[in-house]
Amino acid sequence: LIRPQLCQLEFAIVGEPTLMQMAVAERGLMVLDCVAHGRAGHAAREEGENAIYKAMKDINWFKTYEFAKKSALFGPVKMSVTIIEAGSQHNVVPAICNFTVDVRVTDAYRNEEVLKIISQNVDCDVNPRSTRLKPSSISLEHPIVKAGIALGLETYGSPTTSDQALLDIPSLKMGPGDSARSHMADEYIYLNEIEEGINLYIKLLTEIV
Repeated sequence: LIRPQLCQLEFAIVGEPTLMQMAVAERGLMVLDCVAHGRAGHAAREEGENAIYKAMKDINWFKTYEFAKKSALFGPVKMSVTIIEAGSQHNVVPAICNFTVDVRVTDAYRNEEVLKIISQNVDCDVNPRSTRLKPSSISLEHPIVKAGIALGLETYGSPTTSDQALLDIPSLKMGPGDSARSHMADEYIYLNEIEEGINLYIKLLTEIV
């Protein structure tokens, strides 16, 4: 929201928790809402067409499919079925089964390419919530990255997605705290991590001023 109000920017640091190491690339993200269609019937009379069973076939595809291209930095595209909902009564064959898929896209594909491959291989309806969170990266030759390397920082490809995906300028993902603590019931960061992070930001930026 604030980006249009700022002056012309050369690069950005995205303050995600990386233990103050340099994430020079990150995966993209697509969340897919999928619907398997069956036909309702009475469970005792072998009526209908069970949408859960139809969904199971597609869910197994999401679990086992391997994309042809693998990223040198991230490896394969990762797909995980994370939510499933179906049925209302024990004696009714469900006509609809809804499930959600978390897709982490690499720099080997565009989001739209991955979506097309998925749609061609499953029978369920596939509805992406968004295709705008694309894989992103910054050159290892960028001055901010070279400054970090000179300070002894490590570079890596981040498996998670952040606001970096929405920036139209080179950006480095780097910040205090541990990503492994994210989305826990009691997320936390140590005060000394914040203090060390501030000092390291200053050292890093001083190198390129």
